[in-house]
Amino acid sequence: MLHCIQEGSLTFMPNHELSSRRAVYTGSFDPITLGHLDIIQRAAKLYDSLIVGIGVNATKSPVFDIDLRLQLIREVVLHLDNVTVEVFDGLAVEFVRNSRARVMVRGVRPLMDIAGEFTMMMANRQLDPNLETIFLMADDSYAHVSSSLIKQIAALSGGEALGKFVPKCIIAPLVEAMHRQHTDDPSSRSSTDS
Repeated sequence: MLHCIQEGSLTFMPNHELSSRRAVYTGSFDPITLGHLDIIQRAAKLYDSLIVGIGVNATKSPVFDIDLRLQLIREVVLHLDNVTVEVFDGLAVEFVRNSRARVMVRGVRPLMDIAGEFTMMMANRQLDPNLETIFLMADDSYAHVSSSLIKQIAALSGGEALGKFVPKCIIAPLVEAMHRQHTDDPSSRSSTDS
């Protein structure tokens, strides 16, 4: 039976109920990229179990709704026996603790993410000093890949170009979603269309 301790607005489990053999990798994964998948595969080799946590961010307009993201990411990691995928709403640090994990995995692109990830790590340490953040550097092949870049390519190109950046099962839904966003956006239509 789990006994939780309330600290401020966060509920924590006692340290002895947290596993250092379980890790959590959080993000919006909208869409998941080959860079994300590389981090997941590498982290899965380091820990007995890895939970991929898909964060819900109400302030952003997602390409994929949360249910489709969950379905697609589960398909992408199907070959990894020790990886599960879950959705969470709220603080990532609280999700990690509630997952009974002691480790949060973060992927870092050398030129883009260092300052922001360091700031987040320090904030998480303030929220819960018993959790550790492990940084995995992005592979050279994916260090330049971002969700913004993927969305631009999807809006302007076809699936062949996307295959270099996202898993194959993501390509068709991504092209369809970007096409739908483009046709739904009144500013993308020319004045002759009205």
